[in-house]
Amino acid sequence: MPVAALGSGRACHDERVTSEGEATAPAAPSSGSGAGAEHAHRPRGGRTLPLALGALGIVFGDIGTSPLYAMQTVFSLEHNTVQATRGDVLGVISMVVWSITLVVSMKYVALAMRADNDGEGGILALVALLRRHLHGTRRLAVVMAMGVLGAALFYGDAVITPAISVMSAIEGLEVAQPSLAELVLPLAVVVLSGLFVIQRWGTGVVGKAFGPVMVLWFAVLLVLGLPHIVMNPEILEALSPTYAVAFVLENPFIAFVAMGGVVLTITGAEALYADMGHFGARSIRLSWYLVVFPALAVNYLGQGAMILEDPSVVSNPFFLLAPSWATLPLVVLATVATVIASQAVISGAFSVSRQAVRLGMLPRLAVRQTSREEGGQIYVPVMNWILFVGVIVLTASFGSSSRLAAAYGLAVTGTLLLTSALFLLLAKYVWRVETWKVVVYVVLVVAVELTFLGANMTKVVSGGWLPLVIATFVVALMTTWRRGAEALHAEERVLEGPLPSFLRIVREHPEFIRRVPGVAVFPHANATTTPLALRANADFNQVVHERVVLVQIVNENVPHIRHVDRVEVDDLGDPGDGFVHVTVHVGFTDSQDIPKGLALAVGMTPELDIDLDEAHYFLSVITVQATGHRGLRTWRKRLYAWMYHNAANRTEVFHLPPDRTIVMGAHIEL
Repeated sequence: MPVAALGSGRACHDERVTSEGEATAPAAPSSGSGAGAEHAHRPRGGRTLPLALGALGIVFGDIGTSPLYAMQTVFSLEHNTVQATRGDVLGVISMVVWSITLVVSMKYVALAMRADNDGEGGILALVALLRRHLHGTRRLAVVMAMGVLGAALFYGDAVITPAISVMSAIEGLEVAQPSLAELVLPLAVVVLSGLFVIQRWGTGVVGKAFGPVMVLWFAVLLVLGLPHIVMNPEILEALSPTYAVAFVLENPFIAFVAMGGVVLTITGAEALYADMGHFGARSIRLSWYLVVFPALAVNYLGQGAMILEDPSVVSNPFFLLAPSWATLPLVVLATVATVIASQAVISGAFSVSRQAVRLGMLPRLAVRQTSREEGGQIYVPVMNWILFVGVIVLTASFGSSSRLAAAYGLAVTGTLLLTSALFLLLAKYVWRVETWKVVVYVVLVVAVELTFLGANMTKVVSGGWLPLVIATFVVALMTTWRRGAEALHAEERVLEGPLPSFLRIVREHPEFIRRVPGVAVFPHANATTTPLALRANADFNQVVHERVVLVQIVNENVPHIRHVDRVEVDDLGDPGDGFVHVTVHVGFTDSQDIPKGLALAVGMTPELDIDLDEAHYFLSVITVQATGHRGLRTWRKRLYAWMYHNAANRTEVFHLPPDRTIVMGAHIEL
């Protein structure tokens, strides 16, 4: 059962998993647990359709707007390697349809979404599941390394997607009126700024607003593609995978180059998986199979049919699908749709960030729950504004979607492969899937993804370096946090010392430590070590309060914990010494308000017959200095110290009264 622990200066966060729980059934997603509550992320039947509509507005925005630029990129690659001939067009469209079928429909929607960590999806959900079940230091180290790299590449995707999507839509103005080209960049900046501002209202509200727009968008994709298919039904032959195979066999180099553009048709697949916690697997599957997949297939077939009829339209096949009078309205709709596409990876980045905190890869972040029904609907302010700065800088630097296209594919394909590798480990070693099924997956999915990766590796110099730079930076942050936290924890455990020994000294040697009137509350991660603030008060002031309450917050993966089940009390072995440990269980919609939690425990034992209005709260805090002689490099020590001191303020997170909160602790040099 995943729980989150509160502690003094640790890598324990308001969202951190500290207990890995029991093994789950092989074929079923894991479930959270908690008294009196159902699983957090399983939407009730009556809410499936509203959630499916919201999913259209959040989950499928990225992949749903790929028709804007994917085919244009394929046929405008360097040296015109891919020609607008019948063989090339049928081969490319066949590759597109079957790439979407194998990677999105089969891999993500049908298979990967079965692997959830208490309703959360994404590459770090796979890491959490594997860490829970696998044994062996080397194997776990490999899993963690793949998870860190995959998450880092996803952040690269989250920065590039808003820039390329919004710019590709606004660039439609050039099709309608070439003189408007100068407005593309400033309009893109304005639109993107508005998108990041509205994040504070939560993905549920945003999804409800965006959902109807995306219904219209997918309807337009169908309407644009169907007439061209009817006029040139020959394109339907591309539905046979034999055309993709023939294209590869007859023109292996051309097909290889084309794959670098075809991969753009499946961008957003990882965001789809990462966003699972926001809307639930059932709602996402319903939207995909009934609306999104048919609309995408028809539109790509329509673009292919139009190119067969008139090869000159490869300059911008999407906007040229529409009659000239509809170009400007289509630009407006496409711009709104690409804003929604950006939302898909932004909300995915929020989910990945929370999971990274749970896994101890990032410092404590302020996470705002934006829905009382869905645990995955969250807002992470710091991550929102970091992404905003990155997107705006990227947009201004590259200036056009075509320049960003080369950078896009590498982030996508790297994440695809890492997700497949982790999923296969889960299937083989946790679900115990038969070997022949693993082999089929490798042949049908991994082989395709390897080809995508190889095709995009050729574009490192022309822009593919960008996601690699972003990933390198994120990997440095995550590995530094983990290594720094390990070093800090080791020293902190020594400073804290065992709680039983401390209590024995207080009980047996009143001449050394005097008991003074009052109630002292110490938020702390466990009942085994001594809070640093408690030890510091005893060491320097030689006093301990008559009533000492140690409080541990445990976050359960359920929406709500009933008041009667919320608190547990432990007298720590001696019911008369004034010491008591209180565990407060909270669901993801419950406040992490320590005073309110303690109010439920008042009167449960004689030690808790207290007046909370007179209680003082003592926070254990460590001051970290990068001046020690530990094994970390100097730059890592400084980076860790900076992250540590900029983590979310625990006084605010746990609603402690500022006028009655005392911060005490120790100084550690790493």
